Amino acid sequence: MKILLYFESESLIQTSGVGRAFEHQKAALTSQGIEYTTDPWDEDYDILHINTCGINSDSIIAHARKLGKKVIYHAHSTEEDFRNSFIFSNLLSPLVKHGLISLYSKGDAIITPTPYSRRLIHGYGIERPIYAISNGIDLSLFAPDAEKVKAFRNYFRLQDGKKVILGVGLPFVRKGILDFVEVAERMPDYQFIWFGEISPMAVPHKINEVIEHHPDNCLFPGYVKGPIIQGAFQDAAAFFFPSYEETEGIVVLEALASRQQVIVRDIGAFDPWLIDGVNCYKGTDNDSFVRLISDCAEHRIPSTADAGYAVAEARSIERIGRQLKCVYEAVLKDETVSDEQLASC
Repeated sequence: MKILLYFESESLIQTSGVGRAFEHQKAALTSQGIEYTTDPWDEDYDILHINTCGINSDSIIAHARKLGKKVIYHAHSTEEDFRNSFIFSNLLSPLVKHGLISLYSKGDAIITPTPYSRRLIHGYGIERPIYAISNGIDLSLFAPDAEKVKAFRNYFRLQDGKKVILGVGLPFVRKGILDFVEVAERMPDYQFIWFGEISPMAVPHKINEVIEHHPDNCLFPGYVKGPIIQGAFQDAAAFFFPSYEETEGIVVLEALASRQQVIVRDIGAFDPWLIDGVNCYKGTDNDSFVRLISDCAEHRIPSTADAGYAVAEARSIERIGRQLKCVYEAVLKDETVSDEQLASC
């Protein structure tokens, strides 16, 4: 069995969650000894596993069909998570939904990261088998490492004892960046840091305005990878992710894998795998976020770090590889996989 993993315009979106999900797929297939190629001109494969919805998507699928190949569409995107992102995204979202329906319907099966995103896609009226498989997480990258923590604190010249509240994601309204800044303004004793960047021309003016004129205790260092951000995940007093809409949120998995104290907004994407007070804390507005951040940072409420790590463990690269293999084999046989069978992989 050989898989063509297709990712269009990788250089433009490789720093996004979809870009990291693509890297996780390659690692997952490698973990199971599944041969793959990323070369769209390589015709020696069995399944096209397509990850993006670009201008070449139709043609790559048509070519696969001409060769008699099976097609699996990885549904990373929904209309719901396109809204409140780029300039004009809300205006364009109905067209985006129409395009997604057209493309996703061309797969023999669809993979999407969570039960929530599967429900959304079912709601589009697409009649294809849809499997909820996490994007996964490489646990080894977020294992405890004092040198990474030291590198992070030195990079930002943080004083001893200074507590950091960490946020990560593209600077979209949807991601809750405006709430992140408002909460920072209300909590001047903590250092807030938001990792992630995108071209200023791609987002509304109010996002650029808040990044340029941010509170003194709120930093926007842009896209940072490797030991610095891995150290941040390990060292922060809390990981604060006030996103309004996700299909999964790989950064949440990264925080959980770091045994970080995770605070998220109570939204559908995190149900049922994140449980308030068990493996994370959930807020509904900025008042509740201020309270939860303070209580977590000052250890006034129980830590959910160990239970959170168990969630990440269940989504390890190796586990995701086994689940992908299960779906691949079923698609090649024109069969389907039950949720129970997938869970047992």
